Amino acid sequence: MVDFSIWDIARNLLLAARWTLLLSLIAFVGGGIVGLALLVARIAKLRGAETLVSGYVQLFQGTPLLMQLFLAYFGLALLGVNVSAWTAAALALTLYSSAFLTEIWRGCVAAVPKGQWEASQALALSLREQLTHVIGPQALRVAVPPTVGFLVQVVKGTALASVIGFVELTKAATMISNATFRPFTVYACVALMYFMLCWPISACSRGLERRLHAQR
Repeated sequence: MVDFSIWDIARNLLLAARWTLLLSLIAFVGGGIVGLALLVARIAKLRGAETLVSGYVQLFQGTPLLMQLFLAYFGLALLGVNVSAWTAAALALTLYSSAFLTEIWRGCVAAVPKGQWEASQALALSLREQLTHVIGPQALRVAVPPTVGFLVQVVKGTALASVIGFVELTKAATMISNATFRPFTVYACVALMYFMLCWPISACSRGLERRLHAQR
């Protein structure tokens, strides 16, 4: 058993938390880019896009994130593509996030009154101009609170990356707990750190929701 002080435990967990933050950021930004591309493809009514995007969303929403991580890490290796735990975790979380963000944003676009589409079409605006100047700003106002709220799920979802060996906050906690035999102290610190990461985001989401609702 290694004799760790509380500060030693907290310091090592804080060092691991940076990877949790970075993985969350990559998953959210990457998922947002992919999700936006899928949403535009669906709105543009490209041939086969509706079926493909719907199948993509159902696939990633209908399977556990844990299985997606296993497939990204072990499945690609079986196909001869060796990826690191970091790459597999980033890939799986990006695909997972993109499916949910596509659906969240689809609902926000659908919430824009149909008359707005008709009015912009009457002005002979292209689809890009409609999305940029008419539909997009209104949908964005609706989308901000649920999008920020979903970020909390992404942060907590990074904990599952520990099962494929990626050393983030949860994996580091397991390693420190095994070395110190102080699981209660270690996991209490981990729970506190996740709370400190997620609570400001949740508070921001609620604040945005109240502010946007008050402005209507």
